[in-house]
Amino acid sequence: MPAATSISSVQNGNIRGTFWQMHNVTSVELTRDCDAVRIPAGDPVILPAGTPVDITQTLGGTFTVHAQGGLFRIAAKDADALGLEPASNPTPQDALVAGELNEELIWSALRTCFDPEIPVNIVDLGLVYDMKATVLPSGRSSVAVKMTLTAPGCGMGGVIAGDAQQKIQALPGVEEALVEIVWDPPWHHSMISEQGRKILGLD
Repeated sequence: MPAATSISSVQNGNIRGTFWQMHNVTSVELTRDCDAVRIPAGDPVILPAGTPVDITQTLGGTFTVHAQGGLFRIAAKDADALGLEPASNPTPQDALVAGELNEELIWSALRTCFDPEIPVNIVDLGLVYDMKATVLPSGRSSVAVKMTLTAPGCGMGGVIAGDAQQKIQALPGVEEALVEIVWDPPWHHSMISEQGRKILGLD
């Protein structure tokens, strides 16, 4: 694994699995058996207590760790296994203060969702193609999102979409959230926002 991602590798669409050595890494041992998801396969595993792990990304309330020669995603609920406190709601408090649903609140929630290998949220990566909120007869809303992934066949797609769905569902006024993964149009590095390009060192 290279120590950093080159601009050319990002421009070729290969931006997964290459950032973890670019950032400060914290090394710990798991204090208990811990549920995790193997990256990029997406299959659930249990990392046993005492496993040495390098925490490589702590964004959006979840943790990416390097252990046993691979990368794993650990959910916020298992932060204690890393000796950490669970992160508070990552949606900005000023967005929540009004207490009623609006499009900016939904986009703010989506900006707290990250690919576990890339330190840019799914909105700035250009992965969210469409978002629509529809008011239901109950007065609450149904939110439908169409998103894609940087690489077809990535096993983490369901995990990332599930994270987005959970965070939207938790917003005030949301009755249901549906997140669909689509492949048309195919994702391209040109879809990354200006902010995302700065984080990835493309500007």
